[in-house]
Amino acid sequence: MFSVYQRPTWAHRATFPTARAHTRLQFGGLVRLVGLASSLLWGGCLALPALAQDGLGLGFEQALRLAQDHSQQGVAQERAAAAARAMAIAAGQRPDPTLRLGINNLPIDGPDRGSLSRDFMTMRSVGLMQEFTREDKRLARSKRFEQEAQASAAARALALVNLQRDTAAAWLNCFYSERMLDLLTRQRDESRLQMDAADAAYRGGKGAQADVLAARALVAQMDDRLDQTRRQVAVARTQLARWVGDAAQTYAGLLASPPDISHLPAHHADSTDIVQRHPELVLMARQEDMAQAEVEGARANKQADWSAELMLSHRGPTYSNMVSLNVSVPLQWDPASRQDRELAAKLALADQMRAQREEATREHLAQIQTMQLEWQSSRARLARYDSTLMPLAAQRTQAALTTYRAGSGTLTSVLEARRAALDVQIERLRLEMDTAQVWAQLTYLIPADHDVAAAQPN
Repeated sequence: MFSVYQRPTWAHRATFPTARAHTRLQFGGLVRLVGLASSLLWGGCLALPALAQDGLGLGFEQALRLAQDHSQQGVAQERAAAAARAMAIAAGQRPDPTLRLGINNLPIDGPDRGSLSRDFMTMRSVGLMQEFTREDKRLARSKRFEQEAQASAAARALALVNLQRDTAAAWLNCFYSERMLDLLTRQRDESRLQMDAADAAYRGGKGAQADVLAARALVAQMDDRLDQTRRQVAVARTQLARWVGDAAQTYAGLLASPPDISHLPAHHADSTDIVQRHPELVLMARQEDMAQAEVEGARANKQADWSAELMLSHRGPTYSNMVSLNVSVPLQWDPASRQDRELAAKLALADQMRAQREEATREHLAQIQTMQLEWQSSRARLARYDSTLMPLAAQRTQAALTTYRAGSGTLTSVLEARRAALDVQIERLRLEMDTAQVWAQLTYLIPADHDVAAAQPN
């Protein structure tokens, strides 16, 4: 009898002494082969979660750390926050004084043309002018940039959770795609063994040509599924490389054990609390605060600033020197068309930000609750697969095999039962993959406490 992983060759058949003995041995080997293949089918499925347990691959948490180190989004948001904080300090200061130098009343014709001292009206002047910006204006401008810094910090937290969520989704997609490839490869090998067994039975007069054709059709279908799955694995590795860099190819096919998708973090128990801490909504709240600070600035602009200038004028030696003091105040001729309109525009923008945040809050709350229901339903379905559907598929395969061994069944029935069992395994794996994706979406809605602390401004 040849090994279960060795295809029968004519060299094996040449050792059979007679045609009748050849037929008996072929049929007995066929029955044993189908039984071993069926047991391998079920055993391979049960052993599937144990793959990649050696810890040598790219771990889930390791991928998240690599993605965070590889990304430049956090650096960009940190620089934006630093720039806004620097501007907040600058905006709170008074404008720099202005130094003015000039020559006034210089003659350009006559006997005193070009002289700086002979005409009593000619003066050389040095002046210093200072604009006195109101304190409430300076505070409003400074507060606006402070709110921008807070918004940049919130944007960094949002970028962090998006990075974690996308990396987790890419890692899980790669993991389950490779597990699907492993499963289909094992089943394809077993299907080839069954095809050889069906061919041997047909040549020995114990099988039908329909069984041979059914076995060949199953192998062709498995080859087609394998090609499609290989493409999905390649795409998944490319997507993972987007976040973790070259490590996706370095550890290709060596992903470590998946995270526990049957539990969510403790801080995800209350969906309302999650919404309040959602980085996107926090960012919108900071942008609303920034719009409100601009409202305060527009309200402060309704009162004009004033400036003062002190000038010393030097004349010829026979004339007295002079000093001048000037005060300038802008005249707001039509505040209803300018200052009031500016304030109204800022108020409208603040109202827009508030309405958008409230609408986004309701939308996110509905999405979170929907994902929680989907995750809970998927967990129940996975439990049903493990407790009912997969055992029933195994029992059906075993029953078809028993009937076939007794001589009252056909190989086609066995193949159909195996195909149904394979479909159950594949559907179960796909359901687990979808559940893992929903788990990743829920887990990385908000950053962990240490991530939140890292996202705050210094």
